[in-house]
Amino acid sequence: VVGRVVELNQAELEILERDIEALKKVVAPFYMITHAEAVKKLQEMGSDIKEDQDLGGDDETTLSKEYDKPVFIEKYPAKIKAFYMKRDSENEDLALCADLLAPEGYGEIVGGSEREDDYEKLVTRFEEFKLDRKDFEWYLDLRRYGSVPHSGFGIGLERLVSWICGIKHVRETIPFPRLINRLSP
Repeated sequence: VVGRVVELNQAELEILERDIEALKKVVAPFYMITHAEAVKKLQEMGSDIKEDQDLGGDDETTLSKEYDKPVFIEKYPAKIKAFYMKRDSENEDLALCADLLAPEGYGEIVGGSEREDDYEKLVTRFEEFKLDRKDFEWYLDLRRYGSVPHSGFGIGLERLVSWICGIKHVRETIPFPRLINRLSP
């Protein structure tokens, strides 16, 4: 996506005063670090984040300033992620998930994970996460008679646009942002 935007929209990026050279560096392979490595790096930079905490927006911004192209953060502690995320077969304490952080301080633009497809493991997770099973019967019904290995992800489109265009506040990329004095278009 970034390469095509640079190729086809240089004039528009120049109007926005976007540093095109920074975008030209965005080629695979991207950096990849574990959540534990990210926490250690943040602690070395003065953060008081703990190993069992999820990264907050400020943490993601701080980390992403350290890279000249996107960085994947993988293998988060399972207890801080959603119940439906599959566990690492080599270490059940870790979830098979990743967040993609855009460089230059833009933070998370994509989050995804493998999904648990084992019915019995999902039932156990409801107990582990102290969730009321009745609220999730519809979800269990999807797995009750078998499932296939699958994954899912979400992309923050406005965040992606913000990063590519060099716009510092994501609100400026949202067609109808919610503001203190306006909640609807």
